[in-house]
Amino acid sequence: MTLATATPRSRKQSEPKGTDRKQTDYGAWFLVLPALIPILVLSVGPLLYGISLAFTDSQAGRTEPTAWIGTLNFQDLLHDTLFWDSFRIGLLWAIGVSVPQFLLALGLALLLNQNLRFRWLARALAIVPWAMPEVVVGIMWRLVYNPDAGILNETIRNLGLGEGRDWLTGLATALPAVIVVGIWAGMPQTTVALLAGLQNTPHELHEAAALDGAGAWRRFRTVTWPALKPVALAITALNFIWNFNSFALVYVLTNGGPGGRTRLPMLFAYEEAFRYGQFGYAAAMGCVMVAVISVMLALYLVGRLKGGDEQ
Repeated sequence: MTLATATPRSRKQSEPKGTDRKQTDYGAWFLVLPALIPILVLSVGPLLYGISLAFTDSQAGRTEPTAWIGTLNFQDLLHDTLFWDSFRIGLLWAIGVSVPQFLLALGLALLLNQNLRFRWLARALAIVPWAMPEVVVGIMWRLVYNPDAGILNETIRNLGLGEGRDWLTGLATALPAVIVVGIWAGMPQTTVALLAGLQNTPHELHEAAALDGAGAWRRFRTVTWPALKPVALAITALNFIWNFNSFALVYVLTNGGPGGRTRLPMLFAYEEAFRYGQFGYAAAMGCVMVAVISVMLALYLVGRLKGGDEQ
């Protein structure tokens, strides 16, 4: 009886009162504010301003006040073949970088997960491109692709395979050339994510499969891949979104040329805003890209939730 009557009383005493709960909430918000304010000022605020700008005729150098024009910018965008060409190029770029990037990173992660000599050195060298800014990577690869003194053309000449070519200004080679750079620059982060997933896979499962007579491919298909699949889906989706929004790397390498063959949607919006001064029209392009990325994220999250329910 003593325990039965004491338990509810002690529970009531341990529960915070209304005033204490409010003070706790205020304290939590106070601690979150230093991280929340930069997000609101630098991300949410510009996003809302850009969305509102898409419904105006804002231009650089105008003496007349900016007017509200509704959806006119979006109507013009529907008939802008140059923008949709850049959108198609952006999809080709994102797929062309993300898929080989994942396959190569998966092979490298499997190799670095083995018990090899100097494995620590190989892992350190594998993340070197990740530590380099995109502008530096672009400048470095422009030197590699240089038609006169670049190491690529010099190697081709030394091997007797021809005189080389101008990789970044050729209509047929510009996009493949920048895709190679994109794969090289983004592969380390994919490798690190996959390597972390591999290291979280219980080693006992591999040993049990090996004792049952499973070969390397079967162990990968039945043990490694099911454990690695959530990480693989997450990093692939993020890579696709990051690559679709690429700007600095392609801007440094080709500036969207030649003839718009490497003009990604972000480059096209940048040119409209800061070269031609069409701020409202460029903001409408940004809204379309935000909508596309939001749909991609929604599809990814729905797939993740369905996968979690099935498990």
